[in-house]
Amino acid sequence: MALSDRDIKTALKTGKIKITPLFPNSIQPASVDVHLGADFLVFKNTDNVCIDPKEPIDDMMEELTIDDKRQFILHPGEFALGMTYETIAVPNDMVCQLNGKSSLGRIGLIVHATAGYVDPGNTLKITLELHNLANLPIKLYYKMPIAQVAFLKLSSEAEVPYGKKSLNSKYFGSTKPIASQYWKNFTKNNEWIKFK
Repeated sequence: MALSDRDIKTALKTGKIKITPLFPNSIQPASVDVHLGADFLVFKNTDNVCIDPKEPIDDMMEELTIDDKRQFILHPGEFALGMTYETIAVPNDMVCQLNGKSSLGRIGLIVHATAGYVDPGNTLKITLELHNLANLPIKLYYKMPIAQVAFLKLSSEAEVPYGKKSLNSKYFGSTKPIASQYWKNFTKNNEWIKFK
């Protein structure tokens, strides 16, 4: 069950959930608007032939930063990792669901490819998996409303919240975009890690 605006306000007031900073007028009927942060990661197209999920890709991406005077241009078909300006703290008995804004979806902007929610127990700036489906470039501005987050109650508190050592959580506490760490799911012999 998703929290209503009334319940979001109560959870924020009691510290059950935390959104830092909380922009004025950002609370919607069942979500909270979040804004675009300054940091991006983009693929270096000229130096790489393909993406191999078994190999680290950190060196395949370059960092870009925007501010009030410099915007980010997302070209048609282009993909980039961005971040929310806000830091979101999710309690152990909820998940945070990231969704796009309708008005931005209508110009072809996708804000997450697959990773649409934040696990219980995580505190981070949410990674945005930005993709331009339109046939024209889209200009993105620092601190513009970029997405919305909803908070959903779990049936019970998570037994092992995100960030616990046993989970090997790859993105816990992120404050800048992090390239995919999927390669860590393989052993040195390129076999799948066997979980007990």
